[in-house]
Amino acid sequence: MSAMRIAVAGTSGLARIIARQIHESTSHQLLILSRSPPADLVAQGYQCQIVDYYDSSSIRHSLMGVDTIISTVTGNEQIRLIEGAVASGVRRFAPAEFEGLPRLRPQGDPLDRGRAAALALLQVHYSAWIHSTVFVCGILYERFAVGGMRTHCIGVNTGYGNEGDYILDARNMTATVPGYDSEGNLSSLCMTSARDVGKFVVRALDLPSWPKEMSMCGERMTVSTLINTVQACRGRTFNAPVWQNPQGLQYELTLAQMAGEISTQWRLATLIATAEGRYDYGAPGYLNTQFPDITPVTFQAWFQQNWAAVPRA
Repeated sequence: MSAMRIAVAGTSGLARIIARQIHESTSHQLLILSRSPPADLVAQGYQCQIVDYYDSSSIRHSLMGVDTIISTVTGNEQIRLIEGAVASGVRRFAPAEFEGLPRLRPQGDPLDRGRAAALALLQVHYSAWIHSTVFVCGILYERFAVGGMRTHCIGVNTGYGNEGDYILDARNMTATVPGYDSEGNLSSLCMTSARDVGKFVVRALDLPSWPKEMSMCGERMTVSTLINTVQACRGRTFNAPVWQNPQGLQYELTLAQMAGEISTQWRLATLIATAEGRYDYGAPGYLNTQFPDITPVTFQAWFQQNWAAVPRA
């Protein structure tokens, strides 16, 4: 496909990974949209455009000549960006999803962060004017990183971006394990490293058409296997891990709601989503099949490298 003008909205860690892949491995013209000037990116030679998401003229000016938008912004800012993209004649839009299948999210999901409203605009209200897709990557490996996702500037505002916020604390070897679904079956999840997400997303830019969803998968495993993998990598066993099903987690969530513990509610909501299979869509993913030359890093290899410098005891 001929060179296009691609806009990446946001400067989070995932946005930077995608932008770097576009910059280094394609001939597409890259534009980074940001609410404030990212001095480091400007210094590296990236074309950055300051945008006011609440000023329609600012958005339209920023999107002049843009063919495709990859969004990593959520909430009202993304809604305004979608409206501006339609008004500016942008051809394709990928909203800030990058998790499990949207259709598995329940109505009123506390983890939604305005994403359902964005999808409704793209897939229903504006579907005749703009093409869209959802990039489905499951759980990012970076949730299990030293320091958590926040050290990679990912998920800073989600409420569960710190080390140990999701399933397990690999430093202190404690865990709350959403190991079973409501029928007692072992729960599974799909996971992908942020770097591999960037590779797949950028290769998808050249596909002649976009389906409504494009999944990718670094590795699919049961939550039990995840626990065993981390134990093997750390050379330690978890200290009395608490195994839970959706009913037990829902009870804990109710207690957190009664106590007004917002951060605990968010963390428990992600565990409930895991136990219910919302991050399990099978492997290989659609993009794995489309681009078999991309070999994603396995979770064990990624985890060993990420935690190599951290003492085991």
